[in-house]
Amino acid sequence: MSFLILEGVSKYYGDFGALIDMNLRIERGEFISLLGPSGCGKTTTLQAIAGLIEVTRGRMQLDGRDITHLPVNQRGLGIVFQSYALFPHMTVAQNVSFGLEMRRMSKHVRDERIAKMLKLVHLEMLAERYPRELSGGQRQRVAIARALVIEPPVLLLDEPLSNLDAKLREEMQFELRRIQRKVGTTTVMVTHDQAEALSISDRVVVMQAGRATQVDAPYRLYEHPKTAFISGFVGKTNLLPGRVARQGGACEVVLAQGQRLPVAANEFAEGAEVTVCLRPEKLFFTTPQQGALAGRISERFFLGSQWLYRIATTLGELELSCPNDGSAPQSEQAEVHLAWAPDVARLLAPQATP
Repeated sequence: MSFLILEGVSKYYGDFGALIDMNLRIERGEFISLLGPSGCGKTTTLQAIAGLIEVTRGRMQLDGRDITHLPVNQRGLGIVFQSYALFPHMTVAQNVSFGLEMRRMSKHVRDERIAKMLKLVHLEMLAERYPRELSGGQRQRVAIARALVIEPPVLLLDEPLSNLDAKLREEMQFELRRIQRKVGTTTVMVTHDQAEALSISDRVVVMQAGRATQVDAPYRLYEHPKTAFISGFVGKTNLLPGRVARQGGACEVVLAQGQRLPVAANEFAEGAEVTVCLRPEKLFFTTPQQGALAGRISERFFLGSQWLYRIATTLGELELSCPNDGSAPQSEQAEVHLAWAPDVARLLAPQATP
């Protein structure tokens, strides 16, 4: 049996469904991210698990125990809020100790756990400092230590990195994953940052309009999105309408203006209307003889490790990205020819297009 189970969990405010029929099974020790735009239901899901809101219907189990209607203090979960919610008048050690004191643990046990946890988050030298004397990354690690020191069965993270600057945020992503792997605590994190979710999660739950639309490993989610919304939200993508054409064992998609695009074998029938998903990094520049599509570069952007091009074609504007290998980039307004391998195009049902 899975460690944490949500079965048909829903939360309604009048007629509005903030969370609709959430079904999710999380294994012990997994790191799960709830990913989606604002208002998609990810924070509502986290609050339901925590017991901060009463669900309208559905059932939740933790390690075989029904927790659906248990109050927050009886669930024993660790929670890290977006603001960290540290006590400003307490030192780092006192903040971490707070949950242990509420559980009436002896001072000897508290001191041992605090020392162990501060070492884990690399804050043992800052035990006597106050939150105002710490950097954003340090305060975030104090909040994680305070949540983990009680040894919760599940750690809940609500946008824990959103208050950090870009460089520190990236560093703390991997630090957070290191801590989680070291401790082995089952973790559920809310985020709207797809790079964050893909880089550190075992599985990602993409949410839209209160529903989970795909639950998958990061690589599969990126390479095999189930809908156009997911393909566009989880990374950049080019979406092209087309129709499936089969000849013998070969399969093509007939695009607008009559272009024919070879694609890998798929489940769509002859004549089916589809949406073709092509990631920008899967396109490449080539010669006129080998190109599948001609175009003109309308804009280019230097992103450090790569170049991003926007290219006007008869199919509309497409994006292409390629690594920065140190060579001179393509010029704006240059005439170019694009190609891609047949097995990188993903076909989606057209009704999935938002």
